Amino acid sequence: MVAVLVLLAVLVFLVLIILPLALRVVPEYQRLAVFRLGRMIGLKGPGLVLLIPVVDRPTKIDLREFYFEIPRQTSFTKDNAPISIDFIIFYKVVDPALSVLEVGNFAGAAQNIAATTLRSVVGDIPLDDVLAKRDEINQVLRAKLDEVTERWGVKVTSVEIREILPPPPVQEAMTRQMSAERTRRAVVTESEGNRQAAILQAEGEKQAAILSAEGNKEAAILNAEGDRQAAVLRAEGYATALTNINTAAATVDVKTMGLQYLDALKEIGSYPSTKFIFPMELTGLLGNVSAATTQAFGDAGGTATPRTRHT
Repeated sequence: MVAVLVLLAVLVFLVLIILPLALRVVPEYQRLAVFRLGRMIGLKGPGLVLLIPVVDRPTKIDLREFYFEIPRQTSFTKDNAPISIDFIIFYKVVDPALSVLEVGNFAGAAQNIAATTLRSVVGDIPLDDVLAKRDEINQVLRAKLDEVTERWGVKVTSVEIREILPPPPVQEAMTRQMSAERTRRAVVTESEGNRQAAILQAEGEKQAAILSAEGNKEAAILNAEGDRQAAVLRAEGYATALTNINTAAATVDVKTMGLQYLDALKEIGSYPSTKFIFPMELTGLLGNVSAATTQAFGDAGGTATPRTRHT
């Protein structure tokens, strides 16, 4: 009975020790590369995986995307300018079996490959292009690294340059160049503004001159139209006055005309001048007026005394 209990205790102990070694739960983002007596028999997971204790040796492989930083590397550009660059590499395992069988330390191998690849890429690019074309350098680095890591079952998904530090003299020269460029842009912008202002001012003066000329033209037209209307009205007034005078003269008799001529002579006589000029027609008219006056006054005073003609 004691032997049975001891045997059961031994079996329970063995089960408690062996069971965790025989059963493994593999997450969705992991795989197990199982080596049986040193030979890879395949990949296991995800889920519950049964292993033979002591005989099977599993190796975990993570399929998620990872990154590692490449320490700052000093490289020489195509124009022999020293420059320090550090960047980050993003990668993920696409073939778990190759990632276990083909490379022992992927991180260390990738860092060394990245450093040598960086020096090779930067050595073919001038300094100005290194500073201005980060995206292109990132793409070239990713392509070259991916060619190497492909045989390890690892895919380089992205390479991002984090910082580029040129030497201090180059930085000072870049600062002066940037300042000169900004000064040039300011001068160009100011001159362009002055040119636009001059154009706008000239355009405004042109429009003002056009409007002034059009206003003067309209004013001249209105003045001419007013003068024409005034002349027409004056002519019509003169014509009406002459018509009225003619009508009135047609109804005036000789006696009235004589009285008007006498008033005219009276007014002329009141002037201090000693010379008078009479038209020849006036003498004839005066003779007619005198006869008419004599006749008028004779008719008014009764029968006139006949004049005796002495021979």
